[in-house]
Amino acid sequence: MQKVLVIDDEKPTLSMFQLFLKAYGYSVYTAESGEKGLEIFEQEKPPLVISDIKMPGMDGIQVLGRIKEMSPHTEVIIITGHGDADLTIRAMELNATDFLHKPIEKNALQNALKRAVERLGILESSEEQIALSSINGTAIVDIQGNINASHEKRLQEIYQEINEQGKTCVLFRFNPNSSVNGTGIAVFIQILSMCRDNGQKAVITGLSENFQKFFHLVGITRMAEIYEAEDQALSRLQEQAG
Repeated sequence: MQKVLVIDDEKPTLSMFQLFLKAYGYSVYTAESGEKGLEIFEQEKPPLVISDIKMPGMDGIQVLGRIKEMSPHTEVIIITGHGDADLTIRAMELNATDFLHKPIEKNALQNALKRAVERLGILESSEEQIALSSINGTAIVDIQGNINASHEKRLQEIYQEINEQGKTCVLFRFNPNSSVNGTGIAVFIQILSMCRDNGQKAVITGLSENFQKFFHLVGITRMAEIYEAEDQALSRLQEQAG
């Protein structure tokens, strides 16, 4: 049974998480403060943590930083309010892997957990997270799992290959489980900037709803359009190339 730790200063929220997560088959630990949450984390070492971002005393940003120092690969999902865009960006820059908005919706929670479990599975399997292929002359960059600072070199190598192949259209095809955080955000923006500067057309497809919102928050959608369906994305590239 997989362990999950939930940190929130509101008892009703903890009770709700406990009810849902136990029903999903998780072994659930709860903490009403950041300090208590870190104690439990050090003892139990759960691979998955869900933490509110606004708490008295040690807040969610501090908790996130400490957990990532101790265990960089732990999946940390933060809980924010709908007006907390700056805090969401800050948390993702500190390597949070996903986020939930209050009030928590059951489907949103289920989807975030599914993405987290899939990312943990990719990490354990050492499956390739970034790969390059081609469809009808368009460069396809497949991305899955948690993309962060450790993938900077691979992304740059991929882009170099695209240039060497003379590709002018690039589709970044994300698996819905993908998370882009920390330095990974800056690296991806850099790659898109190079595409733009070199006259290459770039579009994005496959992102979860959460990361569509996040890419909009950090300005990525000003550099590359996001499409739900791959065929729509490819059609748009063909139009731009024509």
